[in-house]
Amino acid sequence: MTKATDILHSLGMDLLLLLKIIGILVAAWVVERLIYFALRRGYAKSKAKGREEMTRYRFFRNGVRTLMVILAVIAIIYTIPSLRSLAFTLFAGAGILAVVIGFAAQKALSDIISGVFIVAFRPFRVGDMIQAGEAGAFGVVEDINLRHTTILTFENRRLVIPNSILSEDRIVNSTIRDEATCEFIEFELAQHADVNMAMSLMQHQALLHPERIPSPAATNMEDPNEPVTVRLVKIHEGAITLRMYVWALDPVIARRMHYDLNQAVLETFLENGIPFALPIRRAIQTDHTRPNNPADGQAAK
Repeated sequence: MTKATDILHSLGMDLLLLLKIIGILVAAWVVERLIYFALRRGYAKSKAKGREEMTRYRFFRNGVRTLMVILAVIAIIYTIPSLRSLAFTLFAGAGILAVVIGFAAQKALSDIISGVFIVAFRPFRVGDMIQAGEAGAFGVVEDINLRHTTILTFENRRLVIPNSILSEDRIVNSTIRDEATCEFIEFELAQHADVNMAMSLMQHQALLHPERIPSPAATNMEDPNEPVTVRLVKIHEGAITLRMYVWALDPVIARRMHYDLNQAVLETFLENGIPFALPIRRAIQTDHTRPNNPADGQAAK
């Protein structure tokens, strides 16, 4: 009888502990849901403001979710006696442990602070098309949380970059102000090519493209009297480089138009006998069969 009572008493304690853990998890989930619906309602009211509000909404939503998970774990550790005593023991001798944890959390803290700065100063927003770094891939910002930013590339791949790296690197934002894009399309021709004819053919092909738009405002390099400007930008090693300035509604259309015009201009040049530049190769041949001459001023041995 006593043994059965002890078993029931032990089982009752385990059940009580399990109920406490379930209660903590349910409470954390309910609080997270309430804050989520509050954020979502606030975003719905200010949705007309555009991508800035979407960026803040995504960042705070992910931040609240992470915070509730951390608080739930801490509460569960405090609820379980064995884990609580272990935690107190670890914190009692926290000299070396604090150094180790601090060193390990340094990068995470840097990412969190950088994420806050990104949301506050808005170098990019969710939905913007950016390029991170000198040779980074182009893509659309899909999400931002406390640790990292997710970029969806043209290859339908997700590029995950820590916030601290993004805050320190150079960012090219193609849509932060105006999505209209001036695309540079260049061709290298032979130096004896008919430049005026080549320019005319390039302009004609650009005007035929259905996705080209008129220049919103002529830049310093464009001719306001021409619908499409073509300039000779380089003469180097027997080759000349012609650059065409063509406008499109957004960077994606501009890139697609670039590829279309590459093909169209290539076919037109071939039909009209416009020669392309050929690469120049310099080869230095050394005859190793001949004996080396003695140095000046020294007699041969």
